[in-house]
Amino acid sequence: MNKIILKNGLFGSIIVSALLVFVTMYMRANPEKEVSMLIGFTVMTLAFFFLFWGIKQQREANNGLISFGKAFMTGFWISLIISTIYVLVWLIILYNFFPNFAEHYTDMAIQKASPDEVAKVTEEMNSFKEMYKNPIMVILFTYMEILPLGIVISFISALILKKK
Repeated sequence: MNKIILKNGLFGSIIVSALLVFVTMYMRANPEKEVSMLIGFTVMTLAFFFLFWGIKQQREANNGLISFGKAFMTGFWISLIISTIYVLVWLIILYNFFPNFAEHYTDMAIQKASPDEVAKVTEEMNSFKEMYKNPIMVILFTYMEILPLGIVISFISALILKKK
């Protein structure tokens, strides 16, 4: 695998892994407080800065030229590394340090629901808890948190940095 892709994927992974550890510690210390999704997506976007940087490095290594396809694939592979390590870190945290996450998340969602929506949200959250018992579903849900953002940023970065 290309050193540029691996190096930038690992650097981005350090950022999102630190986010996961911090959020987990915060949620365990403050079970009544919800962590802002804006913070999570902001940190993920910062981690994907390494995706942009990796495409730029790949272009420089190729005498200042890179096609859209090559740029996109470089970004995609970096985002896949970042996302995969994010998933692995979450699995370690979930199964070793926060095994009651699904119950915690479900309780918060139900408490946040308006009185009209409580029944609907309770049903949805019970379904979520059942799905979250399956490790494959945990992996898929976790990839869905981060990988789509990485693909979008790969696409935008490839558009910006392509140079024939």
